[in-house]
Amino acid sequence: MNFAEIINKKKNKKELTSQEIFWVVNSFVNNTLKDYQMAAFNMAIWFNGMSSSEIANFTQAMINSGITYNLDGVKGLKADKHSTGGIGDKTSLIFSPLVAKFGVKVAKLSGRGLGQTGGTIDKLESCPGWTGEISEEKFKEILNTVGISIMSQSSDIVPADKKLYALRDVTGTVDSIPLIASSIMSKKLVIPADSIILDVKMGSGAFMKDLKSAIALSKAMIAIGKEHKRNVSVMITNMDQPLGRAIGNAIEVKEAWDTLNGKGPKDLIELCITAAGLTLVQNKVFKDLKTAKIELTKVLNDNSAAHLLRDFIGAQNGDFSVILDYEKNFSTKHVIEIKAKKEGYVAFSSADELGYLSMHLGAGRATKEESIDFAAGIYLNKTTNEFVKKGETVMTLYTNRDSIEEFQQKAQDLILINDNAHNEKLILKLLTVDDI
Repeated sequence: MNFAEIINKKKNKKELTSQEIFWVVNSFVNNTLKDYQMAAFNMAIWFNGMSSSEIANFTQAMINSGITYNLDGVKGLKADKHSTGGIGDKTSLIFSPLVAKFGVKVAKLSGRGLGQTGGTIDKLESCPGWTGEISEEKFKEILNTVGISIMSQSSDIVPADKKLYALRDVTGTVDSIPLIASSIMSKKLVIPADSIILDVKMGSGAFMKDLKSAIALSKAMIAIGKEHKRNVSVMITNMDQPLGRAIGNAIEVKEAWDTLNGKGPKDLIELCITAAGLTLVQNKVFKDLKTAKIELTKVLNDNSAAHLLRDFIGAQNGDFSVILDYEKNFSTKHVIEIKAKKEGYVAFSSADELGYLSMHLGAGRATKEESIDFAAGIYLNKTTNEFVKKGETVMTLYTNRDSIEEFQQKAQDLILINDNAHNEKLILKLLTVDDI
């Protein structure tokens, strides 16, 4: 094939064939297509978009660039969940036990974090010994015995996406809906789950900044799922504010455990039972979301799913006892209380910057080479729209680093005290295959 002819078609808004798309991706992966050529291809997509068929083929070409998994021998229905990222987002640790409690197995690939707070793998590694680097057979064994297993994304999974993202990052084409959608879904389709729930974050602490673009991304991902015969639903959720009260790693695992034992923050509970409820409706465990949420609330209140988080972590060699005795195992050199300078209703100038503050405390990585301090993080004693009196603690910072005055100033700069509460919806929109 000839690249000049292909780029000319895309430049003139003509639909590419599956053969042309597969050739472009394969040529880029094996280095016969140069970076400057792929940069031109990406920019043509940025300007002219892609049809549903083109996006599905592009996604499949990226999947085919690496290894895939089968779930042969895993009994029953299988579900997956993905979040586009957010501050304080530990929902997978709550969602998975809730869904598994009703007999739907949760099979996930997850990654580490870079910038802001850690990823799901980082959070789980706060339990000593826990590993996501397990064999496919071990993955299946844990799914059959516990009902939950999360594997680390290896370099063999969708290598085309890693190479493509690095190029997009330096050529101004990260914010292309077709390229974002295919990037996310290529990693989700590596495992053949029966259903996928996607939590698309929108707001200051997320990549998608407005509802219009969040809906466009959601519909593109649902369409990819439909083309690949997967049942995909999407929640668009508000990330102008942090989720829950804990921001960090071990502190988020502790909050997940507390939530599964009926002691979680309202916003985190709402998001988790909605995500789990949609998944259970997708898999026909319940006939509608309202019924599912009622039953899931009962499970949180009677603590009957909590053991599944502990069992899953134990099955992958993690020592969960450190979470059960959290204060002893995750103490820090400095505990910094940030006080309110006046009374009123709490807000934060940027959820994103709260995440970066947590990173500076030691809970995230600025570069891949940095190590994470599992004990570092932030606890929001008062969160969005809660009333605080002058002198009360708004947030507590936990760190082993000595830049105390710098941390205090950054934290104070993020706190807004308003005269009135500004209530915003957490879940902005739900989308299913019927909405595209």
